[in-house]
Amino acid sequence: MASTAETLAADDRFLAAILHCADQMLTIYRESPRIASIFAAQQRWLMAHAGFALHYGHPDDGKSGLYSGRFIDFAVRNDIASRNTAAAFMQEMLAYRFLRPIPGPDKRTRYLEPTETAEQHFTRWLVAHLMILDSLDGGERAGKVSADPSAMMAAIQPRIARAIIGSEAVRNPGPTFNLFNWANTGGLVMDYLISRLPEFPRTAERVVVGPLSLREIREQFMISNTHLKRLLTQAANMESVGWTAPSRKGDFWLSRRFILEYWNYQAAKFAIIDAAAEAVLGPAVLIEPQARRMV
Repeated sequence: MASTAETLAADDRFLAAILHCADQMLTIYRESPRIASIFAAQQRWLMAHAGFALHYGHPDDGKSGLYSGRFIDFAVRNDIASRNTAAAFMQEMLAYRFLRPIPGPDKRTRYLEPTETAEQHFTRWLVAHLMILDSLDGGERAGKVSADPSAMMAAIQPRIARAIIGSEAVRNPGPTFNLFNWANTGGLVMDYLISRLPEFPRTAERVVVGPLSLREIREQFMISNTHLKRLLTQAANMESVGWTAPSRKGDFWLSRRFILEYWNYQAAKFAIIDAAAEAVLGPAVLIEPQARRMV
């Protein structure tokens, strides 16, 4: 039986899982900043999922095929993006060669498909998440998907996209998460901050992550000094992040509320991925997790 968000969030080992997930997203960015920019903000991430799902065959639609008009209507109908933003995203994906034109059933419509590069990176995203789920229960999801990645992506990804797009827990985890994840490159900055966590005792109101170099963040994620400072200042005003000494001196800390927003978002996302994988692959071979609830 697929894991629930509540079960995952209650498992002590889930901290290691989400830290590994954050590291994986940062690794993808370092290897390919352009493809990783799709994962760097929630709106772009949702649009990418929508595009793949329409190409493979969205579960609620009953047909496959991706073209600009269909994608734009879908993005607007599901409150993902405005028409102009959705259209601009499609043009960007074509310019970056993550999409390409293909022949379609209607000669008046320009059909599109993800290129091998886009499909490989999205498959990598899926396999990375399945490997983390496997590490928690001893399942073999990642191996099954890796054995036939194209077919497995086509079967699993539309189920993930439908559930993610319809999930309030994934799309609106909390104010601080939303602040970072709706800003350009903000999702990567948030992943980086979370990846610095040494531990997470649930009773702690703040967790100190050590010194924070704004220069390192700017250079690593190609984010402007103004944009980065604005993000951190807004988060500090929300009492979600801060420094142990005035004037941004001392060690950097993350609030319990902010960490829980990220934690619960990850639990909801992993539960969706697990359910989609189970629907296609069947139940995982489970090893008793011996999870214990946190206090």
